[in-house]
Amino acid sequence: MELKEKYTIDDLRAILIRLREPDGCPWDRAQTHQSIKKSLIEETYEAIDALDFGDDHAFANELGDVLLQVVFHARLAEERGAFNFDDVVTEICTKLITRHTHVFGKDHAGTVEESLETWEKNKKKEKNISTYTEALEDVPKYLPALMRAEKIQKKARGFGFDWDNINGVYEKLAEETEELKEAQKEEIDEHIREEYGDLLFTVVNLGRFLGTDPETALTAASNKFINRFKKMEETALEEGKDLAKMTPADLELLWNSAK
Repeated sequence: MELKEKYTIDDLRAILIRLREPDGCPWDRAQTHQSIKKSLIEETYEAIDALDFGDDHAFANELGDVLLQVVFHARLAEERGAFNFDDVVTEICTKLITRHTHVFGKDHAGTVEESLETWEKNKKKEKNISTYTEALEDVPKYLPALMRAEKIQKKARGFGFDWDNINGVYEKLAEETEELKEAQKEEIDEHIREEYGDLLFTVVNLGRFLGTDPETALTAASNKFINRFKKMEETALEEGKDLAKMTPADLELLWNSAK
């Protein structure tokens, strides 16, 4: 296939078919749904990273990688007679129409909140979700833990299961912290992990009440840590010191100066 100025989705599909042919690329021919499933997650995060960086060209490039994963999985499915790319497009178009009944149907939604309520109502109907527990179980287990916890909490809030105000969350946070301290004294790994998980789950609740996305907040905190660590190391190098050979007290002084 010759290089062109512009390509279409049909070109991408044709390229995938060619790569998977007997005389195509050995690596592409060896792939399965399972072997490339993590790539779908990785490419999505790389696209988000490009978006946050503000580079539109890089963003378009990374979105292309995400699209490649969709087309790749569709091609693999087509080869085993399950479905093809057109079926994928049909599925999403059908979903958008049937869940936007406030646009394509008789429902009405004048606010963002009403739109989301209509979407959730139609989603439950399509998936035959009849209980509150089934709605919680419908949250994908493969989501990052913080993101999954937040989605579960938001759904529970929709059922009326939530604190009246943020004070209750702070009280729960203190309670879970004490329970973790007690578990630590027992020195039972399973109990420590359980209580630590409860503490993290409560912290996610706190972020929800504060209107702060835990995934984004923790990412920002990690980036801040790296930036401060970089300043700390630069200062140490200017003073001819090796961080690994410094005392905890000296490291704390450098860290505080970097802040």
